[in-house]
Amino acid sequence: MKKALVPAAFAACCVPLLWFAVQAATSGLGANPVEELLNDLGYTAFVLLALTLACTPLQTVAGWNWPIRIRKLLGDFCFFYACLHMLTYVVIDQGLDFKAVATDVLKHKFIFLGMATWLLLLPLAVTSTRGWQRRLGFRRWKRLHRLVYLVGGLASFHFLLRFKTPRVETIAWMGVICVLLLVRAVAAVRRRAGMVQSP
Repeated sequence: MKKALVPAAFAACCVPLLWFAVQAATSGLGANPVEELLNDLGYTAFVLLALTLACTPLQTVAGWNWPIRIRKLLGDFCFFYACLHMLTYVVIDQGLDFKAVATDVLKHKFIFLGMATWLLLLPLAVTSTRGWQRRLGFRRWKRLHRLVYLVGGLASFHFLLRFKTPRVETIAWMGVICVLLLVRAVAAVRRRAGMVQSP
């Protein structure tokens, strides 16, 4: 069962990509396929981000160790779909017109937040390996990767502002991220309290 966990998680993370490919090949993305693909890729990255953030709280609250084994995998796939989301926007939607992209970033808050989210994800993805953990040292590496919580907040507001009428699922996932942040905050306070009380 343990051996099958990572391959099963990998396969599950590939399902959305296969679904998008089938939808694109069969004209199933609707009247505005680029916009639909942008929304679906971004939403997939958002969900994977929330699942990545859930791994440590699940270990803290439920005592489960198996989520930690797939945390890096989920984070890598989150960045992968975020890259596809951004490339779809820059290459397909804007036709590599970087001036238009820059104008959009400065004009629209949700695009600014989306770009900021991707830029913060980039160093986290690059330094996610054990080699980078050794180079940076565990404490500095851990401090850097706490940026993932800022990423969660920015991504939440990116999706909230993306639509004139907020989607129920977006608000639900924002609630999940808030709960996960609260669990981490409570755990951190308890650890510090324990350190103060210990002789």
